[in-house]
Amino acid sequence: MDNLKYYNDNLAYDFEMFMPKPAYAPNTKDNIVAMPRVAQKTKKRQAAATKALSVPLTLVLCACFILAALCGNITLRLKINEVNSEINDMKSAIAELDSEKTALEMEMQRRISYANLEVEATELGMKKPEKENVTYIRVNDKNAAITSDGSFVSE
Repeated sequence: MDNLKYYNDNLAYDFEMFMPKPAYAPNTKDNIVAMPRVAQKTKKRQAAATKALSVPLTLVLCACFILAALCGNITLRLKINEVNSEINDMKSAIAELDSEKTALEMEMQRRISYANLEVEATELGMKKPEKENVTYIRVNDKNAAITSDGSFVSE
């Protein structure tokens, strides 16, 4: 509005203020950029190609993952079998050593039996003690003794 006319005219007679304002066409442009249809079609094609590629790619990746899991499973089973065979070898070695120990104990028992000891002693010229061969020591105190030559022994 032009403010100069208010200074020159009477404000009471200004009817323009009460008149309906004419509708003006908007002079501002929209900020929306219209994409050409070719670009939209290209985007749709790229999206379709990406989707078409993603399905086989996903299948290939899943197959690789499953194959890797199966190879890992086979490797672990082979390792378990190797460890189990080592355990079985150790168990058989333990059983063999136990049987050898038993055989050695039986041999020791046979060698130290009382009958064998008596036979060996008689071969060496030993005999059972008789009453005249036994010497008794009389102990007067628990911690002291007198020997056959008359000397006194204490702790």
